[in-house]
Amino acid sequence: MIYLDNAATSYPKPESVINAALYAMRDAGGNSGRGSHKSAIKAGELVYNVREKAAELFGCESERVIFTLNCTMSLNMAIKGSVKKGDHVIISSLEHNSVLRPVHRLSEEGIITYSVARVNPLSDDETLKNFASLIKKETSLIISSAVSNVFGTILPVSRLGGLCRKRKIRFIVDGAQAAGMREINMKQSNIDILCLPGHKGLMGIMGTGLLLFSENTDIEPLIQGGTGSFSLIKTQPEIYPDRLESGTLNLPGIVSVGEGIDFIKREGGTSAVYQKEKSLTDMLFGELANVRNTVLYPMFSGKNASGIVSFNIKGQHSEKVGQMLSDAGFAVRAGYHCSYLAHKVYGTDKTGVVRISPGYFTTKKELKSLIFYLNKIAMGKIL
Repeated sequence: MIYLDNAATSYPKPESVINAALYAMRDAGGNSGRGSHKSAIKAGELVYNVREKAAELFGCESERVIFTLNCTMSLNMAIKGSVKKGDHVIISSLEHNSVLRPVHRLSEEGIITYSVARVNPLSDDETLKNFASLIKKETSLIISSAVSNVFGTILPVSRLGGLCRKRKIRFIVDGAQAAGMREINMKQSNIDILCLPGHKGLMGIMGTGLLLFSENTDIEPLIQGGTGSFSLIKTQPEIYPDRLESGTLNLPGIVSVGEGIDFIKREGGTSAVYQKEKSLTDMLFGELANVRNTVLYPMFSGKNASGIVSFNIKGQHSEKVGQMLSDAGFAVRAGYHCSYLAHKVYGTDKTGVVRISPGYFTTKKELKSLIFYLNKIAMGKIL
């Protein structure tokens, strides 16, 4: 199998990441923050070390690094813990359903209202103007992806952060398709809350997520329960990270994310990872442009795209093409990618798209093999 679905989860994992998870299960074993015996203390040290690594990589304080089960959980905690009745929220037109659905549910419950700002992939100025035009006195929150999970479109996060800081609006960023692949610094980009998966660009195992927030930001807890601290009070602790981390942490997963961060550093950092993956997607975009009956998204060029190339073959549903590629030994994602808004924007809500997302271990030889099969599909030689 040639794996080209890294936007869903990175694969293969570095051997060092697998070994780190195994070490946490075999040799650490304790429950972080639950006990004073050596195994629990060792687990706590391992968790703390990963907090520090994530804080350094993304530009926040270590006690404001929260471990979750996935990016969806992080986004729900961030969104629902940031709004109050009567607030107005603005989201981008390329948001994943992990943003749209909780925001829409809050609006159905009469807690908030929300608006959708159209992203212009050709003009960051226009995108910024579209967000600014929707701001009103009740606007308390703006949410934007760093990179679209469907089309790879890069959004002007730093400029949006500047707009939010100027207007005193909280800014949440969904970094699912950017973490580990593009530089993200919360302080430099004025990001109040950054939500991430641990299993994509950060190379960790599945069932891992992070919620990072600035020192001037407070979040109401979505979940209350045991934190291993202040056990004799009825209310949730006020201190972080305890306030937002109820229940047993996924120690093997957290340790795997920490090793994923170390792996990225050893390979030259996120800029080196980005350059490698960009060279693959640039090549892929150029080759696909020459495949008969192929429609590429975005249609203008691949220059403003990151790590993802999406396309359709005229007259064929994306899921049919995806199945043919699967039968030929290629793992790609076809369909709607959990993003109602993005498909509405690009007019692909009837067909979906075939999404190819090379990863750090993908080779140009593998992509050339994919192009060979796509040419056969496009010419009707594979049915």
